[in-house]
Amino acid sequence: MSAWDVAVVGGGPAGLAVALTTAKRGLNTVVLERAAVPPDKACGEGLMPSGVAALERFGALALLDRRECAPFVGIRYVQEDGSGAEGRLPAPGGLGVRRVALVTAMAARARALGVELREHCAVVGQRRTVEGWEVETAAGPLRARMLVAADGLASPLRRAEGLELEVTGPRRFGLRRHFRMKPWAPFVEVHLSDGVEAYVTPAGEERVGVAFLWTDGLPGRIGFDSLLTRFPSLAERVVGAEPDSKARGAGPLARAARARVADRFALVGDAAGYVDAVTGEGLSLAFTCAEALGNLLPDALAKGGTRESLLPYERVFQRAFRKYAWLTGAMLMLARRPALRRPLVRWLGTNPRVFERILAHAIV
Repeated sequence: MSAWDVAVVGGGPAGLAVALTTAKRGLNTVVLERAAVPPDKACGEGLMPSGVAALERFGALALLDRRECAPFVGIRYVQEDGSGAEGRLPAPGGLGVRRVALVTAMAARARALGVELREHCAVVGQRRTVEGWEVETAAGPLRARMLVAADGLASPLRRAEGLELEVTGPRRFGLRRHFRMKPWAPFVEVHLSDGVEAYVTPAGEERVGVAFLWTDGLPGRIGFDSLLTRFPSLAERVVGAEPDSKARGAGPLARAARARVADRFALVGDAAGYVDAVTGEGLSLAFTCAEALGNLLPDALAKGGTRESLLPYERVFQRAFRKYAWLTGAMLMLARRPALRRPLVRWLGTNPRVFERILAHAIV
């Protein structure tokens, strides 16, 4: 049975960010991914400035296929009547990148640092031992001193460890697809409508990603094409463009955990908790927290990997998540109140410097 310092369950961006950090800190690390690498899923695919900086620290930014990503300089809101607001992000701006290209670059960097990536290796059971964990996988058992769950919104490991927390309130869902076309603006566009929003992200030299977020109970049939018809100006932009991916969905989006740490165990990424994709901060938040955990683990494992030794990570998560949750809550409140949202966005459109100060303060 192979033995590791750290076993990371989930080969997406959050799990790889942990592995990249622990490998750089000298910990023997394995990543267990149930699908093939790179796994694809519904994702906004926009990296905010802090996420771009983290990717550079990981050593993966230079490995990105530049045909599969596109820089963006800010955020643009577009309302039903054509009014809107746009603000620029702090330098160096953001980066739209196809998720599979992002994971490909991060996986290549991880392998170069000595991380072992095991594909088609679903975790089917785990048991704590005196020294750590015995993990049963589809490819056989292994031992690890530390188990990190980066296994997504529905996180089986979060449930198995008794950290699942029920979320109440309206349920939100997402659906995304790509189109083969040159991005028409160096902005992430957020098209606003009653009960549903559309997010347009430059995701390559010749690719645009379109994602919809909506609240359960939206009248009418729900599908990518039917949602697109709710945004005539956006539909006109992409009419005739060749689809570049299958429509993929996610939800319910809101997830919560009682805590992010237990003895020799930690949650990262969407598995650690999620509110909504409305602010586009998911990847950047995941990188911030994953890097904090990875940097903490050598010292924590030297102290036995106890819950107490992992609490500094919990505190980092709480600080970052509190800011993200506040902004997300405010955005969702406005989305549910068009009569309040419309004049506010128009006002921001005439006061772009105020909008930019809000972005600089709020975006992770």
